[in-house]
Amino acid sequence: MPCDPRPGDRDGPRDECGVFGIYAPGHEVSRLSYFALYALQHRGQESAGIAAADRGGNIMTRRELGLVNQVFGENDLRTLAGELAIGHVRYSTTGSNAWENSQPVHRSQGTNGSAVELALAHNGNLINAVELHEELSERGVSFSSTSDSEIVAALIATHPAERIEDAIADVLPRLNGAFSIVVMTRESVVAFRDPHGLRPLAIGRLPHTGTGDASEDPTSRGAGEPERFCVASESCAFDIIGATLVRDVQPGEIVTLGESGIESRVVLPDERKAFCVFEYIYFARPDSRMNGNVLQVARGRMGEILAREAPVDADLVIPVPDSGNAAARGYARASGLPQDDGFVKNRYVARTFIAPGQELRKHGLRLKFNPLPEVVGGKRLVVVDDSIVRGNTTRQIVQMLRDAGAK
Repeated sequence: MPCDPRPGDRDGPRDECGVFGIYAPGHEVSRLSYFALYALQHRGQESAGIAAADRGGNIMTRRELGLVNQVFGENDLRTLAGELAIGHVRYSTTGSNAWENSQPVHRSQGTNGSAVELALAHNGNLINAVELHEELSERGVSFSSTSDSEIVAALIATHPAERIEDAIADVLPRLNGAFSIVVMTRESVVAFRDPHGLRPLAIGRLPHTGTGDASEDPTSRGAGEPERFCVASESCAFDIIGATLVRDVQPGEIVTLGESGIESRVVLPDERKAFCVFEYIYFARPDSRMNGNVLQVARGRMGEILAREAPVDADLVIPVPDSGNAAARGYARASGLPQDDGFVKNRYVARTFIAPGQELRKHGLRLKFNPLPEVVGGKRLVVVDDSIVRGNTTRQIVQMLRDAGAK
């Protein structure tokens, strides 16, 4: 099946996925990956996947369309045994929402007589995917998906370097775009970010076997016991598996998780930093830490700044839940206005930003929020939303509040 990595006829912004990687002998890595992906589910709801392997063994991959708890059952997790694993939840960027484009990408391709097997999970998109695809096609490389993630996997798998880190170091400068990527071979997990650091990626440390304390001095582990580390798009994935945040992967840095613990190699230093502000405003979970900031606190400060920049003579501040909650509280604090919940949110409706297709988004909004006339009736409202992506929901939200009696 030929690959066409061009954007095609998409109906608006498509951005973000969730990635996870772990090297942890003595732990059930597939089960830890499952729960980490569960914590990252907000980053993608179209498909989920895990690839796992014992050191030196074959890589096993399970990926499917659907949510994490729909894709994986107990038997799947038992089958995905090993010491290292990577995982992915997808919100499509390049390539349609089809099984072929789900991740991790699993690729086995020989170069110079050697057998290269790897799995790759990718958050971001490339702006030079078409050129790279044409180059690989001319070299006889075949593709089975329309995702630019497979292009990255093919570039690394067909590279003649003996060490995966050397292959990535040579490939990374050729990737133009925004990306955080985890690659798993039979021996290690390797993670890297684009040189501008647009997409988030963090390192976590797991507790040593039997201690239950991931924050202890690394020198206190048992004799010969290796360090156990993981990487994830957000630190909230570490909390659920008992790991602690170590630091962010630096822009342009390659980090290897393996038998020697963490190995770091900076390939493209000193580029202009350009972290995606949408992570701070909306996309990431409020309990995640990014660039040293807890997002719940940062969003509250945004609300305080908004109150200074746009003061309003009003009766009540209400958020558009849930991602507008922290900013609304910050606005109320700074303005001295009372704050209340003007909407009840249906917790079983997915994010309208993520739902594929304009019609689903329209229906999703009315299923998602129900205004409270007893709270908003007769009131002059400050309505704090987190962002306006397309602008097509704001008009509906205002109309819903007016219909409920708001002034």
